[in-house]
Amino acid sequence: MSEASVTNAGFPPLRVTDPKAFGRVAVLLGGDSSEREVSLNSGGNVLEALRARGVDAHAVDGIPALLEEIRAGRIDRVFNILHGGDGENGVVQGLLDALKVPYTGSGVLGSALTLDKIRTKQVWLSLGLPTPKYKRLAKGDDVDAAAKEIGLPLIVKPSMEGSSVGVSRVFDAAGLGDAVALAARYPGELLMEQMVVGDELTVGILGDVALPSIRIVPKGQWYDYHAKYVAEDTQYLCPGLDGGDEAEIRRLSLAAFQAAGCSGWGRVDVMRDRATGGFYLLEVNTAPGMTSHSLVPKAAGQVGVGFEELCWRILEQTMPEAGAR
Repeated sequence: MSEASVTNAGFPPLRVTDPKAFGRVAVLLGGDSSEREVSLNSGGNVLEALRARGVDAHAVDGIPALLEEIRAGRIDRVFNILHGGDGENGVVQGLLDALKVPYTGSGVLGSALTLDKIRTKQVWLSLGLPTPKYKRLAKGDDVDAAAKEIGLPLIVKPSMEGSSVGVSRVFDAAGLGDAVALAARYPGELLMEQMVVGDELTVGILGDVALPSIRIVPKGQWYDYHAKYVAEDTQYLCPGLDGGDEAEIRRLSLAAFQAAGCSGWGRVDVMRDRATGGFYLLEVNTAPGMTSHSLVPKAAGQVGVGFEELCWRILEQTMPEAGAR
């Protein structure tokens, strides 16, 4: 695809053309969350892509190591690909803001809010944005009563985990106990949510542009951790929808992303009800995967933005307008 067609897809020309302008870049990866292995995979790919374009990029595993590098004066900016935990909950963003080190992705507000699925839903609902019916479950709450209110089938998951970690699908009352026990292994409150039966879709966001949607068709019944990161037979249809439906899911996803205080880049997960065709917002990922199975790179590729250019464009967002050259 030509540069002109990429620009027509909503992307301006690159603002930074000299890799030296970025200085020394820390690719923040790994860490100690439940998503460590995925983060190491994503970070390795980002590191390779940036180096291939001449960027002075270096892997930094976790926040303590990052702090040491900053104190030693060896970091000019950070490409944050630390999935989950302190990489996406506002902790590393607040640290870098305080130290005045530019970084990729959303700031403190968007990161902290969207890692908490319950609070994100509260914001969306206050603005009239559609999301499945839910109940917040604190320790000791009556899960049977909550399930009756939501109605079966339903989903139980930790409110502050990603990558389908701790998620269970419950089709009868007998399965509630095990589902709650699994989700309770992880920090934060539990979320019980109406199960939307239909198509699972996701929309990548790059700057102010919603990328083409992707419809996910796993070989098994569910798009779980295995289907996301291990299986080679999951189908990704991009764009996932046609015509007005495609335009609407992109509009809705960008609105949901911005309503949650997010910026830079990310991904919005959406369900489409098979019976009604209605869209339901699930969650926002502010540091999405960048593995061989990941979805933002697939969507960017559909509009002519390859993996190396995608990493460059994300890193470019850390540069002030006046300072770019």
